[in-house]
Amino acid sequence: MTYVFCEWGLSGIEALLGRVAAVVIVDVLSFSTAVDVAVSKGAMVYPFPYGEREAAQREAERLGAVLAQPRRTAGGQFSLSPASLATVPDGMRLMLPSPNGSRLSLSCGGTPVLAGCLRNAAAVARAARIVAGEGAIGVVPAGELWPDGSVRPAVEDLLGAGAILHHLDGSLSAEAEIARAAYRAVGADLPRLIRASMSGRELIDGGFGSDVEMALESGISACAPVLRDGAYRAYR
Repeated sequence: MTYVFCEWGLSGIEALLGRVAAVVIVDVLSFSTAVDVAVSKGAMVYPFPYGEREAAQREAERLGAVLAQPRRTAGGQFSLSPASLATVPDGMRLMLPSPNGSRLSLSCGGTPVLAGCLRNAAAVARAARIVAGEGAIGVVPAGELWPDGSVRPAVEDLLGAGAILHHLDGSLSAEAEIARAAYRAVGADLPRLIRASMSGRELIDGGFGSDVEMALESGISACAPVLRDGAYRAYR
């Protein structure tokens, strides 16, 4: 029987490496949702740890990829905003800098990585079971970062992880059981809670309410983005 863990952020990944055969990164607002939207359209998404812009541009040019712009300055260009990626063309290479989701994606060494959110929870759970084989699965809610760099547990990522765990058979750790129970308990109240969360309010107040609404489109995607050769692609 598959064993399933749930641990938060980078420290959670470090604790899980060597113990799991697949990792699912859950960053609902907005990295995982953005990856799902773009990969569903046939794009390849290269995660890039948030940092020096010129280094990201050089790497994007080396890969023949389009560098996503900062969400608040994108001006209609592709960015971390899921709404901006709704028109990504099939076959496009997109480099997506992110201070959290990208960093976590690139911290898993040789362990297979998938990007999960509310939109694709069932598809990612199915793919994770196949990828992990008889090995354990680690579901990692990303959370947000406080100014000192420590992890702030985030409502949306707890519930996104719970949605994926809801679709995973197997023996769950206590932490995974709690996340799944939270998702099941909120039921139809999930959209209100995520809109009212700190991350949800920040995006809505900043004029990115459409990103929150896209993230809340539960179960509409059959895409399971898996990180392969440095890029997220649709699992087949």
